[in-house]
Order: sequence, then structure tokens, then C-alpha cells
Amino acid sequence: MQTGAITGYIDVAQVALYVFWLFFFGLVFYLRREDKREGYPLVTEREGVFLQGFPVMPPPKTFLLPDGSTVSSPRVELPQPTFDAQPVASWPGAPMHPMGNAMLAGAGPAASALRADVPDLMQENGEHRVVPLRVATDHTVDEESPDPRGKEVVGADGVVGGVVSDLWVDRAETQIRYLEVTLPAGASVLVPMPLSKVDATGQVVVASVLGSQFADAPNRASPDSVTLREEDRIQAYYASGYMYATQSRVEPLL
Repeated sequence: MQTGAITGYIDVAQVALYVFWLFFFGLVFYLRREDKREGYPLVTEREGVFLQGFPVMPPPKTFLLPDGSTVSSPRVELPQPTFDAQPVASWPGAPMHPMGNAMLAGAGPAASALRADVPDLMQENGEHRVVPLRVATDHTVDEESPDPRGKEVVGADGVVGGVVSDLWVDRAETQIRYLEVTLPAGASVLVPMPLSKVDATGQVVVASVLGSQFADAPNRASPDSVTLREEDRIQAYYASGYMYATQSRVEPLL
């Protein structure tokens, strides 16, 4: 027999190739099953029918979080998001058309994730990560930058929606995350900073919504903190305005 041959029909290179194939198949199987720890089982439009596909979902695994708490994955399914929309056709998988105020319908561009309804925490000390400057007193606005506090906030139509009363800072990233806007009625809402444009005078323009639509923005339960789920709903509301704020934005360009 030649060098490396085990029998007259099998040699070491052939065995190594078969071992590699088995290893690669096992790796793909393992990774495909592990990625089902999030988002599975799939929810269908048929009541009580869920889809796992192949391979089936993995057994639960417990993870230790930085704050000392634990979470299991796959986890117990959170309540399904409620949205005010109906399918445009009777066939399964038909697109959903929002009803009522589309920016609050929770469908399409206004959809949001169901993250935990608790504030995001700092890893170092467990304090709230996103807070107003009245809480994060060790943060200030750079003296060479425009300070929008006390300035009016206008929508895409030029109508004033309120006045900036405070700034909410992300203490982990050291950046402004939200503008707190006090409405004419006295309540306050948060406006995502990335969707806001502050001019040299400090006036704020939010092009995604109209001036009257600030009053309908999702609010927060606590005046000095915002939860992860509240953040998702707030951001979805203002971002969806690029499509739903006016009827002309909904219509096709051509």
C-alpha cells in the first residue's frame, strides 16, 4: 500500500476530509440552532400556530447580566405589540394598513420593539444612563455651542410646537440624546436629538413632524427617567413622520 493508506480503499487524507465534512455540518447545525434564541418561534396570523423550522429551538440557557440579574434564552415571550392596523387583502402575509393616527398605530415605520420597560443603566455604577441635565448636574452645554434651552421648537410646517425646557444626556456616550419640549398645554415630551436641527440662534426645527403633532408624541411614566420601551416608541413616532406626518408624504412620488 502507498504511504498514508489505511486500507486499499481508505487513506488518511480521505478520512480527514470526511471528518472535516462532519465537523462543518455540526458547526452549521449548532450555529443555526443557536441563532433561534431570539425571534423564535415565529408568530403566524393563525391563532395558536407558531413556526420553529429546522432545526428546532435550542434548550434554554441562562445568562448573567452586569447588574447581577439573569435572563434565559429563549425567553418567555413578551406580550405581542398592539397595533392599530388591518391587512389590505385577505391572503396571509398581506401588508398592514395603519388605522387612525398612523404615527401611533405601531405598524410599518411606526413599529417599535418591545424592549424591557426599565431604564437603561450605566455598567459602572448602575445609575440611569439617559437623564435630563437637571439630574446629570455634572454635565453642561459647551459654551461655544448653541444652547437650545428656552428656544422654540417648530415642525416642518413652521408652526411652533413648544419650548425646549431641558436636555437629556446619554452619560455613557456623553452626548445629547433628547430634547425635552414643554407644550403650550404644560405637559412635556421628548424629541430625539438626531431628528432635530439646532440653528445658530438655538431655534430647533424637527422636519419629520408638524407643529401640532408634538402633542400626540408618546410620553414617559417618570419625569426624570425614560425606559427602553418608551425610547423605542418615542423614536418610532417621530421617525414615522417622514412618511405619515402629511398625506402628501404617504403618496408615491410618481
